[in-house]
Amino acid sequence: MNRIVLLIVWLVMFPITLCVGQSTVFYDIKFTSVWNTNDHTSVPGNAHWSKLVGATHKTAHVFLQVGNLATTGIKNIAETGNNDIFNDEVATAVSTGEADKYIDGPSLGSATGDILIPNMEVNKDFPLLTLVSMIAPSPDWVIALNGYNLLDAAGKWKTSVTLDMFAYDAGTDSGTDYTSTNMVTSPFQSISMINGLPINGNKMGTLSITLVSATKLDNLSGGNNISVYPNPVINGKVMVGNLENVSLTKVEIYNSLGLLVKSTGKNLTQNTLVIDVQDLSPGIYLMKIATEQYKTITRKLIVK
Repeated sequence: MNRIVLLIVWLVMFPITLCVGQSTVFYDIKFTSVWNTNDHTSVPGNAHWSKLVGATHKTAHVFLQVGNLATTGIKNIAETGNNDIFNDEVATAVSTGEADKYIDGPSLGSATGDILIPNMEVNKDFPLLTLVSMIAPSPDWVIALNGYNLLDAAGKWKTSVTLDMFAYDAGTDSGTDYTSTNMVTSPFQSISMINGLPINGNKMGTLSITLVSATKLDNLSGGNNISVYPNPVINGKVMVGNLENVSLTKVEIYNSLGLLVKSTGKNLTQNTLVIDVQDLSPGIYLMKIATEQYKTITRKLIVK
């Protein structure tokens, strides 16, 4: 029981104590769709969601803005779910220093369910988050998050946010129902929220944004840093990167019940410690890292 309580305390406290001042952090993103006949009039038989894509950037309204015309990239996502041009738009923004990361999330092949984007990296110079996914089938309808700031008013990373996600008309097709035939809008209209039939202004789902961990775990008096990768673990091995030859004294891994499932005592002065986790079942774990130079460091670890 004590271990379970300790694990819960770590999970709650770690993002607050170790991440709020970091320049680069990781977030878990989860979109949960609630597309249903009661709120949204009807649900077509082949209802699904296109890939949830987006970017981290520094200036609001770079990729889309309600009340403005859709870019070609947003138009293509809204009409067909194709994100190739949007990818190019983000790449251009990255090349000019406006954006930092292209976010390439998965799709969802049903009306309801979750889209998960684990360990999304965000830099403090690019704290705004934009996401978009097509409501499919539809004429040109999307859910969208436009330039949401992951920093609070004090400049610290937000630790946990849940947002309602609504439907928007991209203004490029005049269809009025999910399966309407193509009717090009001429001239194109501004992006607007869908308040009438069939969506009725109701939310299409919720977006949860949860701070996971920091890239750098700094000593109070030095510039040393430790990294844990890949995370999620997909090949059965996780590495603790020791970029400035910090001596690790112990690494422990706990499961979701707070039970110690793996431990290694290692005095390491090389660059990387490789830990074999092939015997661990898929799930969420907690890694506790002890060093001679640092206080104990705790990281969330996802094994796939």
